Amino acid sequence: MKNEGLIDGEFPGIRRELDPYSETVVRVAEEVTPAAVHITVSSKAQGRPARRGPSQGQGSGFIFTPDGFILTNSHVVHGATEVNVTLIDQRRLRANLVGEDPQTDLALLRVEANDLPVVRLGNSSKLRVGQLVVAIGNPFGFQASVTAGVVSALNRSLRTVAGRILDAIIQTDAALNPGNSGGPLVEGGGSVVGINTAIIAPAQGICFAIPINTVQRILQILLSRGRVIRGFLGISVQGAEVPKRLAGISGGRFKRGILLVERVAGGPADRAGLREGDFLLSIGSSLLESVDALQQFLEDHSPEKAYPVEFIRNGEFRTIWVRPEIA
Repeated sequence: MKNEGLIDGEFPGIRRELDPYSETVVRVAEEVTPAAVHITVSSKAQGRPARRGPSQGQGSGFIFTPDGFILTNSHVVHGATEVNVTLIDQRRLRANLVGEDPQTDLALLRVEANDLPVVRLGNSSKLRVGQLVVAIGNPFGFQASVTAGVVSALNRSLRTVAGRILDAIIQTDAALNPGNSGGPLVEGGGSVVGINTAIIAPAQGICFAIPINTVQRILQILLSRGRVIRGFLGISVQGAEVPKRLAGISGGRFKRGILLVERVAGGPADRAGLREGDFLLSIGSSLLESVDALQQFLEDHSPEKAYPVEFIRNGEFRTIWVRPEIA
């Protein structure tokens, strides 16, 4: 007897295998969802009548240590008077804010619990455009919702709620909605490569995530100090290889640099004389081989101190001194 046209369920015990794409998404969802959490917050809204009580908000997050450390977005918990976390098993726990960095829209929470399921943190520098990614979160309060898509672009720039321009942002078409903020963006191998952070409201399929390499750098500072003190140059940049026609100008010392694509009028870089189109190669004694290298320098070095910046403009190798401000 032929079984052409049969569908799953017509014969008990017979089940079609999933296609490779579905297998990947299902495996990632099963692995990561237990560590995804639903975050609810209460806060005092300015100008809100006291009789109406505190305002409410919600978002997503994920557990990355068995003893209860959780990552989410700063804008999810900023200014909250109370933060609660609901686990996949429906336990509701009070969370403490360990530290936050509004400039990168990251926050670190902790709940009092042990032996919790955790995610694996990956390496966002290895992402490629077109690569499969899965977003997990709680859009509109629907806990543990899963969407899938691809990496649409890398090294985007995005202005945070705090007004800072974030570089090296991941763009994806994995559907995000209000409530997804703070949830994990996961690659096909099951490692978290980003924190979902923003959408463009009028658009469809244009969503953004903070790369996990940026997250891990800030995380170490939040764990030790609770907040980040960094320098601010007032520029938006993109990483790029030094064009071959320019490589010889500096004696071949530089293979990669960062291109200045936008500057804040009146900011430190603007006052020093840097301009759009400048190809930055080093600051102080640090090579600027990536956007992360610049961010690392500004976090590790004292602001309000002048540093030499080597760069190429109009085919000429130049040096200029720039004094970062406190962000």
